[in-house]
Amino acid sequence: MTTPTRGHRAVPHTADIRIEAWAPTRDECIAEAVLGLVESFADVSGVRPDNFVTVSVPEGPAEDMLLTVLDEVIYRLDVHGDVPVDIEAGEVEAGGAEPGDEEPQATDGTLDLRLAVAGTESVEAVGAQPKAVSLHGLHFASDHVRWSCVVTVDV
Repeated sequence: MTTPTRGHRAVPHTADIRIEAWAPTRDECIAEAVLGLVESFADVSGVRPDNFVTVSVPEGPAEDMLLTVLDEVIYRLDVHGDVPVDIEAGEVEAGGAEPGDEEPQATDGTLDLRLAVAGTESVEAVGAQPKAVSLHGLHFASDHVRWSCVVTVDV
């Protein structure tokens, strides 16, 4: 059996959630990790977004970029009740914002993620909400064929 080009899965881990993700590019791998994180606590199938949010992360070490994005998703969940129901990785042009988008920043080597979000009241809870991303056991690298990451999330 071959592994799909991109994807994610949860792996059992004592008192935490361990997420593995993979994709052809770094940015797509980060997007897959976000989807894996969301699926660990919410069923978003069939949920329509209420809003669109652009998250811009400055260029840097891949692990730092992954941590920044996952921390932002957890922050938005805690503070705004936003749950990503879909995610798009790539450059977001300043003139291409949709109604309801937060203002995107310049794309000079940054990772831009466009999150389609819904409120927590619109999704079905299927697990404990994430509290933080652990640095222990963090891995994010390319094997020249695809990018993959492993991250542990405290719940």
